[in-house]
Amino acid sequence: MERRDKDNYYLDIAETVLERGTCLRRNYGSIIVKHDEIISTGYTGAPRGRRNCIDIGVCKRQELNIKRGTHYELCRSIHSEANAIISASRRDMIASTLYLVGKDCKNKELVESANSCDMCKRLIINSGIERIIIRITKDTYKVIYTSEWVKDDDSITNEFGY
Repeated sequence: MERRDKDNYYLDIAETVLERGTCLRRNYGSIIVKHDEIISTGYTGAPRGRRNCIDIGVCKRQELNIKRGTHYELCRSIHSEANAIISASRRDMIASTLYLVGKDCKNKELVESANSCDMCKRLIINSGIERIIIRITKDTYKVIYTSEWVKDDDSITNEFGY
């Protein structure tokens, strides 16, 4: 029997975490790991105490046919990366790894070209997380270093250019 490699092991856990997500469109799961210890987890969902999209039965962004990656201000949810970050101490996140998995709610397939949105990229950089590992298929993933986002400053901009 072949043993599961560590990165896929943590991605499997993040994939389980996303099952708690409450979005009707796409759910993501994130875990932050440092020195082989899980620091925190997060999934896509409304702020504590507010009703989730699955509770009200509608996703405003889906209803308005809003393109992926835009107009997150219309979303009820907090992204999984943000939820994982606010549940951890910055001291614990410095030089850590964030594992990210996304699934489409309709077909239950992994989100193609999954990545953090611009706002989550900013949060990840400021939190001290060093790298992000994103699931592509059940056994493959891509690795992104936050230093690349810092170096390529123009990659994190909004529709107004800042």
